[in-house]
Amino acid sequence: MTDLERPDDPQDTAKLKAVLVLVAAIAFALSPFVAPPFSGFDPAQMPVAVENPPIQPAGYAFSIWGVIYLWLLAHAGFGLVRRDTARDWDTGRWGLFLSLAVGASWLSVATMAPVTATVLIWVMLVGALWALLRAPSRDRWWNALPLGLYAGWLTAASCVALGSVLMGYGVGSPAAVGWAMLALALILSITLAMRLHTPAYPLAVAWALVGIVVTNGATALGIAAGLGAAALLALAVRDIRA
Repeated sequence: MTDLERPDDPQDTAKLKAVLVLVAAIAFALSPFVAPPFSGFDPAQMPVAVENPPIQPAGYAFSIWGVIYLWLLAHAGFGLVRRDTARDWDTGRWGLFLSLAVGASWLSVATMAPVTATVLIWVMLVGALWALLRAPSRDRWWNALPLGLYAGWLTAASCVALGSVLMGYGVGSPAAVGWAMLALALILSITLAMRLHTPAYPLAVAWALVGIVVTNGATALGIAAGLGAAALLALAVRDIRA
Protein backbone atom coordinates (compact mmCIF):
# COMPACT_ATOMS: atom_id res chain seq x y z
CA MET A 1 0.00 0.00 0.00
CA THR A 2 1.42 3.39 -0.99
CA ASP A 3 1.51 6.48 1.20
CA LEU A 4 -1.26 8.03 -0.88
CA GLU A 5 -3.51 5.11 0.05
CA ARG A 6 -2.95 5.82 3.73
CA PRO A 7 -4.14 9.42 4.19
CA ASP A 8 -4.59 8.83 7.92
CA ASP A 9 -0.96 7.79 8.48
CA PRO A 10 0.21 9.66 11.63
CA GLN A 11 3.63 10.29 10.09
CA ASP A 12 2.08 11.89 7.01
CA THR A 13 -0.09 14.07 9.23
CA ALA A 14 2.94 15.15 11.26
CA LYS A 15 4.86 16.04 8.09
CA LEU A 16 1.91 18.08 6.84
CA LYS A 17 1.75 19.99 10.10
CA ALA A 18 5.50 20.65 9.94
CA VAL A 19 5.08 22.07 6.44
CA LEU A 20 2.13 24.22 7.52
CA VAL A 21 4.10 25.63 10.45
CA LEU A 22 6.98 26.58 8.15
CA VAL A 23 4.65 28.23 5.63
CA ALA A 24 2.91 30.15 8.42
CA ALA A 25 6.26 31.19 9.92
CA ILE A 26 7.41 32.54 6.54
CA ALA A 27 4.15 34.46 6.06
CA PHE A 28 4.43 35.80 9.60
CA ALA A 29 8.03 36.96 9.09
CA LEU A 30 7.12 38.66 5.80
CA SER A 31 4.13 40.53 7.26
CA PRO A 32 6.14 43.61 8.37
CA PHE A 33 7.17 44.16 4.74
CA VAL A 34 3.56 44.46 3.54
CA ALA A 35 2.10 46.44 6.45
CA PRO A 36 2.89 49.90 7.86
CA PRO A 37 5.37 50.09 10.77
CA PHE A 38 3.65 49.43 14.09
CA SER A 39 4.52 50.58 17.61
CA GLY A 40 1.04 50.81 19.10
CA PHE A 41 -2.54 51.54 18.07
CA ASP A 42 -3.28 54.94 16.56
CA PRO A 43 -5.26 56.90 19.21
CA ALA A 44 -7.31 58.50 16.42
CA GLN A 45 -8.86 55.09 15.69
CA MET A 46 -10.72 55.08 19.02
CA PRO A 47 -13.42 57.28 20.59
CA VAL A 48 -11.10 58.58 23.33
CA ALA A 49 -7.70 59.57 22.01
CA VAL A 50 -5.06 58.65 24.60
CA GLU A 51 -1.63 59.76 23.48
CA ASN A 52 1.26 57.67 24.82
CA PRO A 53 -0.70 55.14 26.95
CA PRO A 54 1.25 54.50 30.18
CA ILE A 55 1.12 50.74 29.69
CA GLN A 56 2.75 50.90 26.23
CA PRO A 57 6.51 50.17 26.04
CA ALA A 58 8.86 52.65 24.39
CA GLY A 59 9.14 52.22 20.64
CA TYR A 60 12.58 50.62 20.69
CA ALA A 61 11.21 47.62 22.59
CA PHE A 62 9.35 46.46 19.49
CA SER A 63 12.72 45.66 17.87
CA ILE A 64 12.52 42.29 19.63
CA TRP A 65 10.31 41.18 16.77
CA GLY A 66 13.35 40.86 14.50
CA VAL A 67 14.83 38.21 16.78
CA ILE A 68 11.46 36.50 17.19
CA TYR A 69 10.83 36.27 13.43
CA LEU A 70 14.28 34.81 12.69
CA TRP A 71 14.17 32.35 15.57
CA LEU A 72 10.70 31.11 14.66
CA LEU A 73 11.87 30.56 11.07
CA ALA A 74 14.81 28.54 12.41
CA HIS A 75 12.42 26.58 14.65
CA ALA A 76 10.08 25.78 11.77
CA GLY A 77 12.88 24.88 9.37
CA PHE A 78 14.63 22.60 11.85
CA GLY A 79 11.30 21.02 12.77
CA LEU A 80 10.53 20.17 9.15
CA VAL A 81 14.00 18.95 8.18
CA ARG A 82 15.04 17.13 11.35
CA ARG A 83 11.93 16.50 13.47
CA ASP A 84 9.07 16.27 10.99
CA THR A 85 7.64 13.02 12.41
CA ALA A 86 8.91 13.34 15.99
CA ARG A 87 5.99 12.96 18.39
CA ASP A 88 7.40 15.32 21.00
CA TRP A 89 7.69 18.08 18.39
CA ASP A 90 4.34 17.30 16.81
CA THR A 91 2.13 17.79 19.86
CA GLY A 92 2.29 21.58 19.84
CA ARG A 93 2.20 22.24 16.12
CA TRP A 94 -1.50 22.97 15.69
CA GLY A 95 -1.35 25.63 18.38
CA LEU A 96 1.72 27.25 16.85
CA PHE A 97 0.23 27.09 13.36
CA LEU A 98 -2.91 28.86 14.60
CA SER A 99 -0.84 31.54 16.29
CA LEU A 100 1.42 32.19 13.29
CA ALA A 101 -1.40 32.06 10.74
CA VAL A 102 -3.35 34.67 12.70
CA GLY A 103 -0.17 36.66 13.23
CA ALA A 104 0.52 36.83 9.49
CA SER A 105 -2.40 39.26 9.08
CA TRP A 106 -2.24 40.91 12.49
CA LEU A 107 -0.28 44.02 11.55
CA SER A 108 -2.68 44.83 8.73
CA VAL A 109 -5.68 44.35 11.03
CA ALA A 110 -4.08 46.46 13.79
CA THR A 111 -3.82 49.48 11.51
CA MET A 112 -7.56 49.36 10.81
CA ALA A 113 -9.41 47.66 13.69
CA PRO A 114 -7.83 47.81 17.18
CA VAL A 115 -10.62 45.85 18.86
CA THR A 116 -10.40 42.99 16.37
CA ALA A 117 -6.61 43.07 16.60
CA THR A 118 -6.82 42.81 20.39
CA VAL A 119 -8.99 39.71 20.15
CA LEU A 120 -6.61 38.22 17.60
CA ILE A 121 -3.46 38.84 19.65
CA TRP A 122 -5.01 36.94 22.56
CA VAL A 123 -5.73 34.09 20.15
CA MET A 124 -2.08 34.24 19.09
CA LEU A 125 -1.02 34.08 22.73
CA VAL A 126 -3.19 31.04 23.45
CA GLY A 127 -1.76 29.21 20.43
CA ALA A 128 1.82 30.11 21.36
CA LEU A 129 1.35 28.96 24.95
CA TRP A 130 -0.28 25.73 23.72
CA ALA A 131 2.89 25.01 21.73
CA LEU A 132 5.27 26.13 24.46
CA LEU A 133 3.63 24.07 27.19
CA ARG A 134 4.08 21.01 24.97
CA ALA A 135 7.64 21.77 23.87
CA PRO A 136 10.03 18.83 24.37
CA SER A 137 12.91 18.98 26.82
CA ARG A 138 15.40 18.26 24.03
CA ASP A 139 16.36 20.72 21.27
CA ARG A 140 15.74 23.69 23.56
CA TRP A 141 17.54 26.15 21.27
CA TRP A 142 15.37 25.06 18.38
CA ASN A 143 12.03 24.68 20.17
CA ALA A 144 11.34 25.84 23.73
CA LEU A 145 13.57 28.93 23.65
CA PRO A 146 12.22 30.53 20.44
CA LEU A 147 8.67 29.65 21.47
CA GLY A 148 9.36 31.08 24.92
CA LEU A 149 10.57 34.40 23.50
CA TYR A 150 7.53 34.57 21.21
CA ALA A 151 5.01 33.66 23.92
CA GLY A 152 6.65 35.97 26.44
CA TRP A 153 6.43 39.00 24.20
CA LEU A 154 2.85 38.09 23.28
CA THR A 155 1.94 37.91 26.98
CA ALA A 156 3.05 41.50 27.43
CA ALA A 157 1.70 42.66 24.07
CA SER A 158 -1.74 41.15 24.72
CA CYS A 159 -2.06 43.08 27.97
CA VAL A 160 -0.82 46.27 26.30
CA ALA A 161 -3.32 45.87 23.46
CA LEU A 162 -6.20 45.23 25.86
CA GLY A 163 -5.20 48.21 27.99
CA SER A 164 -4.93 50.51 24.98
CA VAL A 165 -8.39 49.54 23.78
CA LEU A 166 -9.95 49.92 27.22
CA MET A 167 -8.44 53.40 27.52
CA GLY A 168 -9.49 54.24 23.98
CA TYR A 169 -13.10 53.37 24.74
CA GLY A 170 -13.17 55.22 28.03
CA VAL A 171 -13.29 52.12 30.25
CA GLY A 172 -11.38 53.55 33.20
CA SER A 173 -8.75 56.24 33.38
CA PRO A 174 -5.36 55.67 31.72
CA ALA A 175 -3.75 55.38 35.16
CA ALA A 176 -6.26 52.82 36.47
CA VAL A 177 -6.14 50.75 33.28
CA GLY A 178 -2.35 50.94 33.25
CA TRP A 179 -2.14 49.51 36.76
CA ALA A 180 -4.71 46.80 35.98
CA MET A 181 -2.89 45.67 32.84
CA LEU A 182 0.50 45.72 34.56
CA ALA A 183 -0.94 43.52 37.31
CA LEU A 184 -2.49 41.16 34.73
CA ALA A 185 0.79 40.89 32.81
CA LEU A 186 2.76 40.16 35.98
CA ILE A 187 0.29 37.57 37.28
CA LEU A 188 0.23 35.74 33.95
CA SER A 189 3.95 35.91 33.28
CA ILE A 190 5.23 35.05 36.74
CA THR A 191 2.77 32.15 37.06
CA LEU A 192 3.74 30.77 33.66
CA ALA A 193 7.47 31.39 34.13
CA MET A 194 7.46 29.41 37.35
CA ARG A 195 5.85 26.49 35.54
CA LEU A 196 7.67 26.63 32.21
CA HIS A 197 11.32 26.87 33.32
CA THR A 198 12.14 28.40 29.93
CA PRO A 199 14.35 31.48 30.44
CA ALA A 200 13.42 33.11 27.13
CA TYR A 201 9.83 33.53 28.33
CA PRO A 202 10.47 35.75 31.39
CA LEU A 203 13.26 37.55 29.51
CA ALA A 204 10.82 38.65 26.80
CA VAL A 205 8.29 39.93 29.33
CA ALA A 206 11.06 41.70 31.27
CA TRP A 207 12.16 43.38 28.02
CA ALA A 208 8.64 44.75 27.58
CA LEU A 209 8.47 45.91 31.20
CA VAL A 210 11.75 47.79 30.87
CA GLY A 211 10.17 49.52 27.87
CA ILE A 212 7.30 50.56 30.14
CA VAL A 213 9.82 51.91 32.63
CA VAL A 214 11.32 54.04 29.84
CA THR A 215 7.86 55.32 28.93
CA ASN A 216 6.89 56.22 32.49
CA GLY A 217 10.17 57.15 34.12
CA ALA A 218 10.36 57.38 37.92
CA THR A 219 6.59 57.28 38.42
CA ALA A 220 4.84 54.73 40.62
CA LEU A 221 3.85 52.70 37.54
CA GLY A 222 7.37 52.87 36.15
CA ILE A 223 8.88 51.71 39.44
CA ALA A 224 6.38 48.85 39.69
CA ALA A 225 7.19 47.78 36.13
CA GLY A 226 10.88 47.87 37.01
CA LEU A 227 10.35 45.67 40.05
CA GLY A 228 8.33 43.25 37.94
CA ALA A 229 11.12 43.15 35.35
CA ALA A 230 13.64 42.40 38.12
CA ALA A 231 11.50 39.53 39.41
CA LEU A 232 11.21 38.04 35.92
CA LEU A 233 14.93 38.41 35.30
CA ALA A 234 15.55 36.53 38.55
CA LEU A 235 13.33 33.71 37.27
CA ALA A 236 15.23 33.68 33.99
CA VAL A 237 18.57 33.42 35.82
CA ARG A 238 17.15 30.56 37.88
CA ASP A 239 16.16 28.72 34.71
CA ILE A 240 19.51 29.33 33.05
CA ARG A 241 21.34 27.90 36.06
CA ALA A 242 19.02 24.90 36.36
